[in-house]
Amino acid sequence: MSARAAAAAAGGDGDGGRHNIIAKVSLSSLSAAAAEAATFPIDAVKTRLQLHRSPGGSGGGVMRVAGELVRDGGIYRGLSPAVLRHLFYTPLRIVGYEHLRSTFASGGRDAGLLDKALAGGASGIVAQVVASPADLIKVRMQADSRLLSQGIQPRYTGILDAFTKIIRAEGFRGLWKGVVPNAQRAFLVNMGELTCYDQAKHFIIRKQICGDNLYAHTLASVASGLSATTLSCPADVIKTRMMNQGKDAKALYRNSYDCLVNTVKHEGFTALWKGFLPTWARLGPWQFVFWVSYEKLRQASGISSF
Repeated sequence: MSARAAAAAAGGDGDGGRHNIIAKVSLSSLSAAAAEAATFPIDAVKTRLQLHRSPGGSGGGVMRVAGELVRDGGIYRGLSPAVLRHLFYTPLRIVGYEHLRSTFASGGRDAGLLDKALAGGASGIVAQVVASPADLIKVRMQADSRLLSQGIQPRYTGILDAFTKIIRAEGFRGLWKGVVPNAQRAFLVNMGELTCYDQAKHFIIRKQICGDNLYAHTLASVASGLSATTLSCPADVIKTRMMNQGKDAKALYRNSYDCLVNTVKHEGFTALWKGFLPTWARLGPWQFVFWVSYEKLRQASGISSF
């Protein structure tokens, strides 16, 4: 029986018990907050590119948009809801994935590739539905940075102000605007990211390319970042545009499908991958910071490797 299968049989991936679950939640939250803060400027560029409506996939150029954000003072606008989001999103998807992976493991074998893909996708959907309000506020606060450069007062002054105004103007359900494309994106991101990281890391170790160390974590995070970006970028573009529009007659899109059709019709198929390079450029460092931190913190806490 493999080590992981034995762990699954024992319950909780070998780290069973309430203490280890709390530890995993805490460590994943801490690692995610560090990764988010380190890579947030790239996310700001990605969001601005995705909101730019013009034919083609360039969105005006990465360097030009980055320069605008620096001049606008909006490079870190939306960081607080982004960190808040990951305090819910990352623990739910990471701990949920491990639990489902252990559940799928049976008969003395590790979970298969399809099992891991389903575990990653399912845990991603649940985590994103819970964290969607914070994601909505992050997107709108990032989009508002453009208003500052035009001398226009931004819609929200902070997280609490955004929560209050959105509920007042759009109702409580307004906090979950864009949740469908958001959940679709989360399914694809986590199916690509978690499954690829898990598979790549253990392939590297199994083939004795290196041990369970920094080098293995780095290689696995790069592979998972590319996989997650390729799969999720179209859903990410739709999600960003749906979240940014309010509840009024000026809304550009009726629903996610309408957004998809109109984006392709007016801007071309490649527009669905707007922000691909900054997305990948962010996911790579984000995953490096997250996975290295998380793996090291687990090791220091006496919890087995992911």
